[in-house]
Amino acid sequence: MRLNAVLASALYSSAALLGHVRADDADDVAAASSTSIEESSISSAVEKPTFTASNLKAPFLEQFTDDWESRWARSHAKKEDSKTDEEFAYVGTWAVEEPHVLKGIEGDKGLVVKNQAAHHAISAKFEKKIDNTDKTLVVQYEVKLQNGLECGGAYMKLLQENKELHAEQFSNASPYVIMFGPDKCGATNKVHFIFKHKNPKTGEYEEKHMKNAPMARIVKTTSLYTLIVKPDQTFEIKIDGESMKTGSLLEDFSPSVNPDIEIDDSKDSKPEDWVDEARIADPEATKPEDWDEDAPYEIVDEEATKPDDWLDDEPTMIPDPEAEKPEDWDDEEDGDWIPPQVPNPKCDEVSGCGKWEPPTKKNPAYKGKWSAPFIDNLAYKGIWKPRKIANPDYYEDNTPANFEPMGAIGFEIWTMQNDILFDNIYIGHSIEDAEKLKAETYDIKHPIEVKEDEATKPKPATPPKSPMDLKFMDDPLLYVREKFDLFWTIAKKDPVQAAKFVPEIAGGLGVVALTLIVLIVSVLISSGASPPPAVKKAAENLKQSAADTKDQVVDAASSGTEKVQAEINKRATRSSGPAE
Repeated sequence: MRLNAVLASALYSSAALLGHVRADDADDVAAASSTSIEESSISSAVEKPTFTASNLKAPFLEQFTDDWESRWARSHAKKEDSKTDEEFAYVGTWAVEEPHVLKGIEGDKGLVVKNQAAHHAISAKFEKKIDNTDKTLVVQYEVKLQNGLECGGAYMKLLQENKELHAEQFSNASPYVIMFGPDKCGATNKVHFIFKHKNPKTGEYEEKHMKNAPMARIVKTTSLYTLIVKPDQTFEIKIDGESMKTGSLLEDFSPSVNPDIEIDDSKDSKPEDWVDEARIADPEATKPEDWDEDAPYEIVDEEATKPDDWLDDEPTMIPDPEAEKPEDWDDEEDGDWIPPQVPNPKCDEVSGCGKWEPPTKKNPAYKGKWSAPFIDNLAYKGIWKPRKIANPDYYEDNTPANFEPMGAIGFEIWTMQNDILFDNIYIGHSIEDAEKLKAETYDIKHPIEVKEDEATKPKPATPPKSPMDLKFMDDPLLYVREKFDLFWTIAKKDPVQAAKFVPEIAGGLGVVALTLIVLIVSVLISSGASPPPAVKKAAENLKQSAADTKDQVVDAASSGTEKVQAEINKRATRSSGPAE
C-alpha cells in the first residue's frame, strides 16, 4: 500500500505537467484558426478583372470561349504501344472551366484535364493549314498545374496536314510536325521541342530532339510557354516571357538534321600486326636481389612490454553469477547444468586478462610481389580506327525550319495529376501579336495569382521573446531546456519563487525524486531485506508530502505567475530598449 501511494503521487505530478503542455496546444489551435481566417480575408480582398476575349487575329487563337466545342473534338481512338501488344483507350475526360486554384481573372476559362492516371486526347482542326515556309513560326500557350505535376506531360502537338485526319481518331500514332511543352516524371523535368524531319532521299520521317532542354516550371500559378522558329533556322524558347533557350535547328538537335559526309567503312578491319598498347612491362627489368617477396606484411613487436596491471590469472570469460538453473531442468535427461559465460568484469578495469602476447606491427621490410615497371612501347601505332568513306545516304537540307504544313493542334498526354489547365493558345507568324496576347492575358493574371499565393502562404512564426512564450509542440527539446534554465536561474535566488513560476519543472523534478525513492524501496522489498528505519520514515513522509506538494504546485502556478511575470516584463522592457 505504501508503494502504491507513492506511485499515485508521482503519476499525479506527471498528469499536472501534461495538462500544462496540453493547455499550450489548445492555445496553438486557437491561434491557427485565427491565422486561417485572416489569410482568407486577405485572399478575398485581391481584386480581379473580368475576362474579355481578345480581338487579335491569327491562324489559330484559342481562349476557350463558350463555343469551344464547335472547334475541339475528343478522341475515341485506341492508343498504340510499340513495346507491347496492349491497347489503351483515351478514357480521360476534358472540361472547360475556370481554375479553382489561384484564379487571376473572373470568367477566364481553360481546357482542363479531369482525370488522374488516365490517357487523354483531344484536338482541333485549323480553318486553313499553317505553312511557315520562309516565315517565322510562333507557338505560345499557358499551362496551369493546379495540383502540381509529379509524373505526366502538358505538351501540345501540331499535327501534319492530312485530308484523312479525323479528330475522333487522333492518337499517339497520328503524324505530327512539332511537339512542344513541359514534361515531368521523377528526375526527368524538361520542356520538349521535337520536330519531325523528312529525309529527302528516302522520304522517311525522323524525330529531332532538342539538346539540353530547359526545365519546366512546376508551380500552381500560370506558366507561359513560347516557341519561336525563324527562317534563318534559329529558335528561341521563352518561359513566362523570359528567354530560356536559343539555338539552331542545324546544330542543337539529335540526331542532327544532316548526316555526316563521311562514315566509317564497315568492311575495314584492324591489321593483325597493329600494336595498340601504348605502354608495356619493361622486358629488361629484373627483380633486385634484396627483394624478399615472402616477407610478411606484419611482424611481432619485439619492443612491446606487458602492462603492469595485466591480470594473467584472470580468465576473460566467467560463468554468469546471476544465472539460475531453470526449474524444469532435469539433470538425468538434460545433463549437468552449466551457467552461460559472460565477460569478466575485472578485465574491464585493467589493460587485459589471460595470457599476454605481444602485439604485431607493420613489417618495414615488406615489399610484396615484384613486378616489372612499365615503359613506353616503341612499337605503338596508336588507336586503330576504320578508314572513312563517302556516306551514300548523305544529303544536305539547310532549311529544316520549312516544316511540313500543319493542319491541327492536339493534346495527347498521360498524367498522374488532374486539373492541368491549358489556355490562350496562339499559333501564327507574328511575334508582336503573341506579345500582345501575353499583355492582355498572362501579364494581367499572373501578378494577381502571385499576390494571392503570397497572401495565403503561412506567415513565418514570430520568435519567442521569453521562455514563457514557448510552446511544447513547436520544439519539445527547446521548451524543456529553456524552462529548466529559467527555473534554475530563479531557484539560485529564491527556490520558492522558482517552484511558483515554473511549476512544470518543479513537478518534473518531484517526479524524478519520487521515482528514485520508489525504486530504492522496491529493491529492498524484493530482496527480502527490511528497509532501514530512515528509509521507512522517508517513504512515509513522501507519501504525506506528495499530496501537499500536489496542491502547492497547483496553487503556486496561479498565485506566483503574476508576480514573477511582472519581473520578466521589466527585464524584457530593459533588454529591448527605446526605439531609435
